[in-house]
Amino acid sequence: MEFACGFVYIPPSNNKKVVHKKSPIPIKRSALLPPQSRLRLRNPPPPPPLPHTVLQKPQPPSSESRITESVRKIKDVKTAPNPSTLCENAGLDVQNLPQPLSSHRTAPLLPNMHTRSSTTIQPIPAPGPPPTSNSLTYDLPNEEPESGGHPVEPGYSNNILISSGEEIKLQNKNSTNRSGSTQKSAPALPPRPSFMKSCPEYLVLLPDSFSSTRTSSFSPTASPLDLVKGQPLPGNPNVILVSLGMLITEEHELLIKGEPTSCRQCGSVLDSYYDNVVNVCYFCQPMEPSTSSSLGCQDSVFLLTPGDKALTPTGSMLLLCIDISGSMSITSQVLEGKQRMHRSRLQFVQEAVLQIVQKLSKTEPHTQLGIITFNHQVTLHGYEDFPSIVLWDGQLTDSDYLKELGFSFPSPPPVSRIRDYLQREILGWSANGATALGPAALVAIAMASRQPGSKVVIVTDGKANTNLGNLEVEDNDAQSAFASTIFYQDLGAYAASQGVTVSVLAIEGTDCRLDELGKLADHTGGKVVIACPHELYTKFEEIIENRTIATHCSATLLLPTNLSVRGEREAGHKGTRDVGNVTSDTEITFQFGASSNGDVTPPVVGSRLSIQLQLRYRQKDGGSVLRILTSEREVTDDSSDVLSSLHLTIIQLNSSQASAALAVRGRFQDARREGKEQRELIERALEYNRSAEDKNIYSQWVKTMHPIHNGLHSYTRRQPIQSDSQQTLTDTGAALFYTMKNSNRNALAK
Repeated sequence: MEFACGFVYIPPSNNKKVVHKKSPIPIKRSALLPPQSRLRLRNPPPPPPLPHTVLQKPQPPSSESRITESVRKIKDVKTAPNPSTLCENAGLDVQNLPQPLSSHRTAPLLPNMHTRSSTTIQPIPAPGPPPTSNSLTYDLPNEEPESGGHPVEPGYSNNILISSGEEIKLQNKNSTNRSGSTQKSAPALPPRPSFMKSCPEYLVLLPDSFSSTRTSSFSPTASPLDLVKGQPLPGNPNVILVSLGMLITEEHELLIKGEPTSCRQCGSVLDSYYDNVVNVCYFCQPMEPSTSSSLGCQDSVFLLTPGDKALTPTGSMLLLCIDISGSMSITSQVLEGKQRMHRSRLQFVQEAVLQIVQKLSKTEPHTQLGIITFNHQVTLHGYEDFPSIVLWDGQLTDSDYLKELGFSFPSPPPVSRIRDYLQREILGWSANGATALGPAALVAIAMASRQPGSKVVIVTDGKANTNLGNLEVEDNDAQSAFASTIFYQDLGAYAASQGVTVSVLAIEGTDCRLDELGKLADHTGGKVVIACPHELYTKFEEIIENRTIATHCSATLLLPTNLSVRGEREAGHKGTRDVGNVTSDTEITFQFGASSNGDVTPPVVGSRLSIQLQLRYRQKDGGSVLRILTSEREVTDDSSDVLSSLHLTIIQLNSSQASAALAVRGRFQDARREGKEQRELIERALEYNRSAEDKNIYSQWVKTMHPIHNGLHSYTRRQPIQSDSQQTLTDTGAALFYTMKNSNRNALAK
């Protein structure tokens, strides 16, 4: 059991539990900066020259009165005659000045801006000569313009200190502190140039690199995966791959005999098998979020019913059901060497079957090979002393009689013993009559049902046109068409229940209604193939070499009650799929997700969920086996975590199987929608550090999925104007989609 994603993904919209995520760390503002809401640009007029470098921020009336009252209490301060003058142009001792009663904190001064010696307030002198090199001319603006004024010249910087309500005097070079020592003042600032039309009210004493640092802090530096956090993903990454062939063929040292401990309601199996009833079930009863290990059997195999090794046949049974109707006499031109020759379809089939007989007699001499031919009659070819049986007329319409006759007909002997006899029978075929395909298929399946694991291969070049299973009915005969559909569905179910695999091999350029015949192969794990006449032997080999290793297989997926299986027979947290016969390369996929039931609380992000897979199958000796696998996954709603842990091959295989399954059922719009959603998910995952191999596999997968994405109209039959019946697939479309539905990972890489 392999997961396409390392987590159980729950879209953020489906997660009802509020998850408090950490807020982004805010960018720290310098203590020298004023409040953002008070940062405005002003456009003052040119100031008159002043003897001292003084900066004063306009204060509200209440602040002015408090500051003035504090200044008057200083002993060494000479009171200015005008309080307003004091507030506008004064040099104060910063250490002894009380803090203003303001909600804003005072910005700290730079080391070279500290003043300790100036205790006298200098009056404002009358206009005089130009200022010295140690002074700066500045005046407060008379009016406040709009915020969208002229921009500040980028090359110009005013290193003026910010204050929150305090009056600060920049000391002269020879200023004296209280202890009598002199302290050098900060260098004076140059006068503001005349070309500067506007100046900000607050200027910051910060390095030149501050602006670039602040700008870069807003640029995205995170990985591309961080950009998709919180966004729901397209498609569904919750996919499970089950390699049935690998799981069944694995050898186990410990085989547990008897029934396991199971739940009476859902059938889940716990880790202990000493009791036979589960009182509290994790999978069908609401439980608290778990952070512990998996609940249930990690990996156990139970032998439910022992088999009988003595009854195991030494070789497999293969029955060839060959069409010898009149259409098989149609010829086609072929090139043999340098000569062009005309050969009939029947001649190509005879040549291919003769090669099969010769190969099996050498490589697998114990194979039981039987042959059934059909035209307007059905012939069961005998073996050596046992004569052949011919069925015709009313016998071909009685299903019960045909089933009983096939079941009682003797099994064929090993091919090595009857090789010469079979060759003479094959060379004596002639093409004529109608196509009694339905009765012939029923007899062959009944004959093979005595030995589970047998194969039936039907070779035809046209539609069945006799009463039983007639596929050549008129479009207005809806009742006959429906009866034929039911016949092949029931026949496929019967073959699967008996452990018989049915494959259909059609000749290229013909119309055989493979959309109906393909149901026989789909129910039993067989193949639907269209081959050119000269490629029949190659296709025969592919079908025969696909050995059956187990029969009567079913796979059940068990989830907690807040999850549900999608697209399976049983709705809810439990889904079962009848696989039938299993070969060494059989692989199936499941989809699951959050339950659509609004009354059920979705999984909690961060919790761990257990998921259990149950495989039931029958061995060749008839023994019944149950294998239990349980795994756990963490729940997440983070798209980046999902994309970084996604196995694209599993998603691609699931998309192919699910879309093809919808297409063969006639749900073409749903098939296209399913393929589109999963393709968007794959393309999203390919954007983040994927290897070249993943991209190559994706390119090949896109070509395989082209009929689903863009070309479904090319694989459907044209319906009559007055027909209300459902649109059906052509032979090419049926063979393609049935193959996709039963494909595996190796097929995607081809």
